[in-house]
Amino acid sequence: MKRVVITGAGTVNALAQDVDGTMAAMREGRCGIGPLEIRDRDRLSVAIGGQVKGWEAEAHFNRQQIALYDRFTQFTLHAAREAIAQSGLVFEDQLSLTSGAVLGTAGGGVNTWDENYRTVYEEGKNRVHPFVVPKLMNNAAASHVSMEWNLRGPTFTVATACASSNHAMGLAFQMVRSGAATAMVTGGSEAMLCFGGIKAWEGLRVMSRTACRPFSMNRDGMVQGEGAGVFVFEEYDHARARGAHILAEVAGFAMSSDAADIVMPSAQGAERAITGALRDARLNPEDVGYINAHGTGTAANDKTECAAVAHAFGHHADRLMMSSTKSMHGHCIGGTGAVELLACLMALNDGIIAPTIGYEEPDPECALDVVPNMARAAKVDAVLSNAFAFGGLNAVIALRRI
Repeated sequence: MKRVVITGAGTVNALAQDVDGTMAAMREGRCGIGPLEIRDRDRLSVAIGGQVKGWEAEAHFNRQQIALYDRFTQFTLHAAREAIAQSGLVFEDQLSLTSGAVLGTAGGGVNTWDENYRTVYEEGKNRVHPFVVPKLMNNAAASHVSMEWNLRGPTFTVATACASSNHAMGLAFQMVRSGAATAMVTGGSEAMLCFGGIKAWEGLRVMSRTACRPFSMNRDGMVQGEGAGVFVFEEYDHARARGAHILAEVAGFAMSSDAADIVMPSAQGAERAITGALRDARLNPEDVGYINAHGTGTAANDKTECAAVAHAFGHHADRLMMSSTKSMHGHCIGGTGAVELLACLMALNDGIIAPTIGYEEPDPECALDVVPNMARAAKVDAVLSNAFAFGGLNAVIALRRI
């Protein structure tokens, strides 16, 4: 089995449109959640979100590309440019044939759906643009990444709701580790912050109208975000031979299914994914210093996740740091695990633990160290990133310092 490392990272999200800016915001505990700037906001009961403000597609793509790229694809390509540039890889010859892209998204081209439903139902038009299908399909982002960077190896999209990015990155890790690929571009993206996207989520009655307060007793729901996180996973010997700067080692991955309820999470299912990732990475519980929590700010998720972590780590749970950066950038649904992996890289490389902001009241059912409100300096050698999705689908990634 080959070792797998991360040699590039890129992002666009509500905090910043690059990695450095995002990490700076996380260190400062800055909140990217605010009033939505979307059409028909006055018809929504939820008017806040982690929106990417000031996004100018024309600054990054030409007119022909914009006609083909939904907002979620634009975010993906922007993040991929940053990640691949940092990696220094040029995908040609044999490397092109053995490199691919596995990306996660839950909704795909939701903005395109929304715009064209308006065209047909509200405006009464009988035709839509001929690029609607290739623009909205869930694999659009992965396909465009493969075309822009000549990735001719395994390329596909994973859709497992809020665990999509973690599942995608886990599969990319397994492909590189097994020797099926030399390098993989992986992560995920989402752009659901449009009228139809928000209206659909309103129906679940899990959305906060005020703020995202994970693990705080007075939390009142999740806040949606948008954005992308993209990484280059590369075989360790290949990276070392070319003198690449290595950000971290991907040490392990595990996934599980609750097989219980379509929306209510299971502590047992989450725990099995956590312990499976530890086992796969050959880590003892006491080796882990930080967990980036799923931490949505709903009572069902927060209490279940804390119970799963407490049971999986035993006495060491009291010495763990665990934070939810969703409190800052919102819940990016299928892209959320990828954006959150940046906090794990920051913990390993910079010794800075991102905080859970908005924390106001202790909850006895969430009695772990959730790094409330202020970032913390701490040296950690291994971290976990949790993702627990509707449908009872769980995916946990383990990283270690190298």
